[in-house]
Formats: sequence, C-alpha cells, structure tokens
Amino acid sequence: MKTIALRFGEHFSPECGTIAAHQELLDELGYVWYGKMGNPVTKRIIDELKAQEDTRILLINSGKADRYWAYVSEITRDIPDLKGIPAYYRDMPEKFTTWFKITAFEPAKRDIMSKCFVVSSGAVLGEVSKHSMNPYFIINYEEKDNDTDI
Repeated sequence: MKTIALRFGEHFSPECGTIAAHQELLDELGYVWYGKMGNPVTKRIIDELKAQEDTRILLINSGKADRYWAYVSEITRDIPDLKGIPAYYRDMPEKFTTWFKITAFEPAKRDIMSKCFVVSSGAVLGEVSKHSMNPYFIINYEEKDNDTDI
C-alpha cells in the first residue's frame, strides 16, 4: 500500500490532544477534517491516494510514540465546510494546505515505523524521520494481519 505519513504536534491543540479533539467531532458528525500545514500534498499523490480502495494515512505524533492510522474518505486542497473542522483551528483554515476527511482513527502498532519504507529512498521510515524535518513522507507499507493496537 502506498500512502503518506504526516507528522503532527500538540503545539496549539486543546489539553485533550490533537487526536482526541478530532475524535470528539468525528463521534458527533461521523467525520472530521484533518488539516495539514506547510507545503501541500501534491496533486499526483492526492490522486494516487484517492484511487486506492482503502485510503488511510499514518499520523505520527512528533517527539512521542503515538502513531495512528486515519481512514480517509476525501482529500482536498480547498477549505472544507467549517463545521467539520475542530473548533481549536476552525478560525484559521487558510493556514492549512491539504485537508483529509477522516472517518476513523485506529492506533497503529508500536513498531509501525519499522514496517514503512520511504518511496524516494527505500529507507525505513523510523530512521529517516529521525534525521529529517520533512512534515510528510510518501511511504510504502506492506499490510500484515494484526497491524493495529486496538
């Protein structure tokens, strides 16, 4: 499976944290928009992700061990309907360059970073991410049974 891994931080999230704040709105609406700051994901990658049957992205909590699979039903560079954006960043949607409509979050296995390989180099994501400031990586991931921590 080809997908992307996105880093996120807790810089301006509410006390409950980024994922919990998104999950709260997801529980209410059945979806939530997750915004990516910085350079937008390229149209080519967005099109490749949309073409997949089971689109999901890997979310990496910077500086922590938290990793999540986020199941995606839509990807856009346009600002989506504000009601689906968590309140803590609803008033600054223009700062986000790519939006992912999330339908579910699932904790990833603790060793997930060693099972993902960066497309451009073939290197293990866990090693590359330690030495790179990239906000996202295009990765290949070989699905195996029981690759979530539910």
